[in-house]
Amino acid sequence: MTKFTATDKKDTRSGFGAGLHELGKQNPNVVALCADLTGSLKMDAFKKDFPERFFQTGIAEANMIGLAAGMTIGGKIPFTGTFANFSTGRVYDQIRQSVAYSGKNVKICASHAGLTLGEDGATHQILEDVGMMKMLPEMTVIVPCDYAQTKAATIALGSHVGPAYLRFGRPVWPVFTEGRPFTIGKADTMIEGKDVTIFANGHMVWQAIEAEAKLAEKGISVELINLHTIKPLDVDAILNSVKKTGCAVTCEEHQINGGLGDSVAQVLSRFQPAPLEMVAVNDSFGESGKPTDLLKKYGLSPDNIVAAVEKVMKRKKG
Repeated sequence: MTKFTATDKKDTRSGFGAGLHELGKQNPNVVALCADLTGSLKMDAFKKDFPERFFQTGIAEANMIGLAAGMTIGGKIPFTGTFANFSTGRVYDQIRQSVAYSGKNVKICASHAGLTLGEDGATHQILEDVGMMKMLPEMTVIVPCDYAQTKAATIALGSHVGPAYLRFGRPVWPVFTEGRPFTIGKADTMIEGKDVTIFANGHMVWQAIEAEAKLAEKGISVELINLHTIKPLDVDAILNSVKKTGCAVTCEEHQINGGLGDSVAQVLSRFQPAPLEMVAVNDSFGESGKPTDLLKKYGLSPDNIVAAVEKVMKRKKG
């Protein structure tokens, strides 16, 4: 039986909106900037209650990043909001030069990431953003798994000092982490097991929970770890778990190159070699479709995770 059940269904972008509004009440230095997507980013409540701290930059994402960087000089804590594709690919130069290189306290908040953006299609379904952002020195990268964790991550970023990238999504998704602690850089061991470790983040945590139930019926004991923070990575959590299980599977809504899988593989290859399989998009762009249909087509379903677990366990035995 699955050890987690959904208490509700909400989009993770609404978790960001709720967390941002809470921060607005807590800290007068928190400001918000949006590139003409206030409703899509769920920033309406912040705009309504703190209009003097909300800045609509229009469809000018590079300018938005520059403005945010400048605001930090006066002690403000800017949260920028637009789609993940526009938050990274369109403005990478500005992020690198004005935010990361300069060490500015800007929170780059990116919605509509991954395949689950759905019907908007391949041009908007960025699957390379985690790799782009984690390579920037001193950039914190967080990929929360549901509404509750996205809200908690947003609030946590309010007191975190330094540049950060927060990635979340569009679809209504199960809520299952209510009440669980959230700490930047600290992995969450959701299920303890002994046969195989599954590392997941974002929407793929729920997919992994469903896969764990299927594997339990087969007598396979899964340790499920939510690696919501890709950078800084919880190296101890990775090594301690794989030392016990002897093999691992990573699950992410991202290209197989450059994301969570690569980060875990680097840790294991350096400190504790072990069989590893990766569930991710295999070097391709997406397409228009229903979110769950796309996850299935591109190999990110619970059944794909089950198959990866069975494969890695055979490698361990071999």
